[in-house]
Amino acid sequence: MLTVWRLTDGRAGHEKQSLGFANALSRLVPVVRHDLTVAGYPVASALLDILSARFPLDSHLPDPDLILAAGHATHLPALAARRARGGRIVVLMRPSLPLALFDLCLIPAHDRPPPRPNVIATRGVLNAVDTGGVHDEARGLILIGGPSRHYRWDDAAIAAQVREIVTTHSAVAWTLTTSRRTPEGFIATLGLASGLDIRPHAQTPPGWLEEALARSSEVWVSPDSGSMVYEALTAGCRVGLLELAPTAGSRIAHDIAGLVEEGMVTPIGRWRQEHALKPPGRVFNEAARCARAIVERWYA
Repeated sequence: MLTVWRLTDGRAGHEKQSLGFANALSRLVPVVRHDLTVAGYPVASALLDILSARFPLDSHLPDPDLILAAGHATHLPALAARRARGGRIVVLMRPSLPLALFDLCLIPAHDRPPPRPNVIATRGVLNAVDTGGVHDEARGLILIGGPSRHYRWDDAAIAAQVREIVTTHSAVAWTLTTSRRTPEGFIATLGLASGLDIRPHAQTPPGWLEEALARSSEVWVSPDSGSMVYEALTAGCRVGLLELAPTAGSRIAHDIAGLVEEGMVTPIGRWRQEHALKPPGRVFNEAARCARAIVERWYA
């Protein structure tokens, strides 16, 4: 039985990453998970706690085997927790502190992690989506991002592509959802497309996206939303890529282009020739892969 402390900073993206990894680990070995909120933990206090081998949030908990940390605000508290109570630290994403301070770092390949024994490069960031689900051929999902430094956002171009997809495959029940980055005027630009159920991000409850991915066979994603591309792939959906112009030198855009080259996703230009999305060439679940690597490394 592994005791896992999952340090959280209150940021939704970080929560999804560490939860996805913890869930994947629990499918391989028995796990007792304890979630500890470290939001608001002052840096000065964390440094003092590291020096004095103290961690004030853990008095009633069993000693950890693993300490999961996602987000810069969790790094110093994780070091304080390990100094006070032991265990190994697994940090998700590239830390702001030296890599050597952590037992294992799960770092997206687009961040170009160095080849070190305590580093595993991942395709994209980890997520909490389950592979599988009952994918209904009559259901489709469209995921819209927004302005980013990796692509040149264009409301009109994305809206036109969405209308084209919905019109071409009118027999499919399409649902569209936005993200925190989607411009306020995008829905107005899109207009009222027949057969399209629009669910603004602010109106979707926790877990909605994961459930929608499990039900949908086809998913279209704007390329700026790298995390949603990887979530759709993890769910086992056929994934289409809307078109935006990438910015020069973007590592995220280069990573997404790699998925196209591997045949994992279908760009809209190719879809226009065949009017079909191809399934991914392989099962994709990075959280499960990393969990297996950790079990083999430390608990086999």
